[in-house]
Amino acid sequence: MSDTRLMLVDGHALAYRAFYAIRDLSTRDGQPTNAVYGFIKMLDQLRRNWQPTHGVVVFDGGLPAGRMALLPEYKAQRKAMPDELHVQFEPLERYLAAAEMGSLCVDGEEADDVLATLARLAAANGASVLLATHDKDLFQVVSSAVQIVPPTKSDQRLGPAEIKAKTGVYPDQIAEWLALIGDTADNIPGVPGVGPKTAARLLNEYHSVAGIYSHVTEIKPDKLRMNLEQQRAVVTRNLELTRLRTDVALSFDWQKWKWTDGNEAQLFRFYTAMEFYSLARALEAPTLLDC
Repeated sequence: MSDTRLMLVDGHALAYRAFYAIRDLSTRDGQPTNAVYGFIKMLDQLRRNWQPTHGVVVFDGGLPAGRMALLPEYKAQRKAMPDELHVQFEPLERYLAAAEMGSLCVDGEEADDVLATLARLAAANGASVLLATHDKDLFQVVSSAVQIVPPTKSDQRLGPAEIKAKTGVYPDQIAEWLALIGDTADNIPGVPGVGPKTAARLLNEYHSVAGIYSHVTEIKPDKLRMNLEQQRAVVTRNLELTRLRTDVALSFDWQKWKWTDGNEAQLFRFYTAMEFYSLARALEAPTLLDC
């Protein structure tokens, strides 16, 4: 399947970005539509820029029990989704259905783990994979077959070399890098005094968390060594939190996820109902005769 290119989209992240990028867009009766409109435009941009043959939008299915058991405060600092965004997920689902775009939400599984699993399965089938996300957690699944393309930048593609240049470590060390520095976005505390550069230096010298702790008595300065020793249990726990799963139980359907032009009649009705008149006008008139 060397000619197959799968685009995996971090659905919630894209919706949030669209919601905050476009403000004060709604229908005449006050229904907010900014996130839906921005989401559609970003998906269209991704398709134009990268020409994927297949695509799947992945949404969060909840916080996994395993991570919550390890750290009850996991992601607890995050604010609740704004009501104006929450009400737009139902029309988003209607749009994806009309566009005949693959979408997936696995109950009790975070989108990152589902995306990582899909990327692994697709690469194993010989496809090239593009991950549309800004989430650094997903840096760890990057390989020669899996690359990251930020949704808002059309000219940037992150492979292993770019991840190394950006973080100081290669993709297979990202989970350990995060375990050492922590992740404020996920409310995971790191080792005091260990920032991204220090963590990268330690991992480049000792190759892994296990290697760091097998040589911890050699590490200078003393304050850094003591912090590492005192936080060993935290780092070990963090590694279980930061390492993405690639074994989520799901069905993989190439035919269902082929990226097509969608059902134009349904899209026309959807765009008209949402008052996206410019999008409705952009559809070819001959396909709308049966609307």
